[in-house]
Amino acid sequence: MKKFLKITGILLLVVLVGLTCVAFYVKNKKPDVGPPETLTIEKTAERVAHGKYLANSVTVCMDCHSQRDFSIYAGPIVEGTFAAGGEKFGKEIGFPGTVYSRNISPYGIGDWTDGELFRAITTGVTKDGNSIFPIMPYLDYGKLDKEDIMSIIAYIRTLPSVTSTIPTRELEFPLNFLINTIPKTANFTKKPNPSNSVDYGKYIVTAAACMTCHSKEEKGNLVPGTEFGGGRKFVQPGGVANSANLTPDNETGIGSWNKELFIKRFKMYTDSTYKPAHLNQGELNTPMPWLMYATMTEGDLGAMYDYLRTVKSIKNKVIKFQKN
Repeated sequence: MKKFLKITGILLLVVLVGLTCVAFYVKNKKPDVGPPETLTIEKTAERVAHGKYLANSVTVCMDCHSQRDFSIYAGPIVEGTFAAGGEKFGKEIGFPGTVYSRNISPYGIGDWTDGELFRAITTGVTKDGNSIFPIMPYLDYGKLDKEDIMSIIAYIRTLPSVTSTIPTRELEFPLNFLINTIPKTANFTKKPNPSNSVDYGKYIVTAAACMTCHSKEEKGNLVPGTEFGGGRKFVQPGGVANSANLTPDNETGIGSWNKELFIKRFKMYTDSTYKPAHLNQGELNTPMPWLMYATMTEGDLGAMYDYLRTVKSIKNKVIKFQKN
């Protein structure tokens, strides 16, 4: 019996040491996506203008890298915080820890090379080789056209410098270990010609990371078979906001919508008669950055609609807001 207990104890010790070594390796291993490219991106007027459109209307980089006022419907950007970062994503809204968006004005990334920025946006690896929290959809951005990413960088380089101090993130176990396994090498594509509305729409939908928000998720991973079917929960004090079903199901999705209605749903926020609604204490808000997506061109919004009409129809009735 003593011999058995001794052997069992040795085996448990070996397993414990092995698990400790694996944990140490994962925790300290830098993501292996390769070194940053040597890039010098020319800031032509055309490229900067295109990057501005993408960063503010499609990929909506500025939405997360600024602070939002969620006392107003759709959370408009707080004046003076544009590109300064500091938007908090914490436990109170269901995050496994606390994460703050980075300052992407020259104050925050002025010492980054173009290649380091390019790698960060498309693979999720920072200048110093650490992993970016995947609330930034770099796995989607890594599927885009290189030229679009370079245009975004060209635009970011023109932003005025805004001073801000960003707190260090704090992640819970086991994500604080596993985060280094998330970044992936980019798999770039060529942007389709807008004349091919469905393929071009798919590209814009990818750039806008629509599937990420409009699918169910468990423990940070998309649930297979729920793509675009809505129902992802966005926790906030007082309840939950659920993402809409974007599939062509007639009853629970957008199957009964025509293109004009789809475009109008976005463009209503750019109408001169639109007045932002101030919410009462305890009212739930949408995390959807309507005010930025609303500035997309009607052509791009129409292409998104054309693509979404082709995705698998899912019957999933979504209740927009659920109070605790």
